[in-house]
Amino acid sequence: MTSTFRHIALIGKYHTPAAGAPSAAAGQALQRIAAYVRSLGCEVILDTQSAIYAGLSDYPSMDVGGLGKHCDLGLVVGGDGTMLGVGRHLARYGTPLVGINQGRLGFVTDIALEDFEASIAPILQGEYEEDERPLMQARVMREDACVFEAQAMNDVVVNRGSTSGMVELRVEVGGHFVSNQRADGLIVATPTGSTAYALSAGGPMLHPSIPAWVMVPIAPHNLSNRPIVLSDAQEVMIEVAGGRDISANFDMQSLASLQHGDRILVTRADHSVHFLHPKGWNYFATLRKKLGWNEGGS
Repeated sequence: MTSTFRHIALIGKYHTPAAGAPSAAAGQALQRIAAYVRSLGCEVILDTQSAIYAGLSDYPSMDVGGLGKHCDLGLVVGGDGTMLGVGRHLARYGTPLVGINQGRLGFVTDIALEDFEASIAPILQGEYEEDERPLMQARVMREDACVFEAQAMNDVVVNRGSTSGMVELRVEVGGHFVSNQRADGLIVATPTGSTAYALSAGGPMLHPSIPAWVMVPIAPHNLSNRPIVLSDAQEVMIEVAGGRDISANFDMQSLASLQHGDRILVTRADHSVHFLHPKGWNYFATLRKKLGWNEGGS
C-alpha cells in the first residue's frame, strides 16, 4: 500500500491507571492499532506517557513535542477529552489528527475502535474529509501583568464557587462595552465547544466552518440576558467586578483563581487543530448520532 502518511504518532489517554499499573485494555487497543498501522508499511511512534501507562515497549516513543516535529499524522485513542489535550499540544506543528473512540461515539473522535481498520487504511492512502477547528488564546491579566495563560479548543468559562453567590462580570467585545452581568458564570465557546458546556447552558450549536464564538451566560439574574454569537476576529474581555471564589477554566483543564479587577482576554489563537475523518463524514451525521435526532423515524 502506498501511504500518504509515513510517520504515525499513536497517542492514548493522558492519565495513569489506578495504583500506577499498566492498563491492560489500553495496552491491547494501542498494540492492536500499532501492529495494524505497521503492517501497512508505516513507522509507528508512541507518545512516551502512552507507552509507559499501556506497558508497551516494542515501539519507539517520544514526548508530544517530538511527535509534532517528526510525525505527519497522529492517531488519538480515547474520547473527546483526550483529543482536546492532544489537539492543543500538536496544533502548533500542524499535525493532522484522527480520533479512534474506545467508548461512545465522540464529536471529534468518531472512528469506533472495533472497526478502525476499515477507516484507517483509506485515510492513510489520502482518502479523507478534512476539518479545521480554531483554538482560543486566553490570558488572565492582573493590573498590567499576565498571571495565567492557556489555550482552549472548547471554551473559556468564568464561574462561581460551589458555595458562593452570583458573580458580577463586565464584558467588552472588540473594545466596546456590552453589558454588566450577574450570573453563576459566563461561557465563551468555539464552534467545537458549542456542543459541550455551552449547549447544556442553553447556547446554540455552531457549525465548525463558521468563524465565530458563542457567549452564553450561566443561570443569569436577568432573563433577558441571552446567548449571543460573536465574530472570532474580535477580542472578548471579561472583567471580574464582584463575587467570591471565582475561577477561570480553559477546556475544564486549567484553573486560575481570580480576584476582583482581574480581566480575562480571549482572542483567536494563531493555530488551529486539523482533524481527518473517513470519506463521507459530515457534521450533521455526527449530530444525529450524538444527540439522538430522528430516533424512531426513517
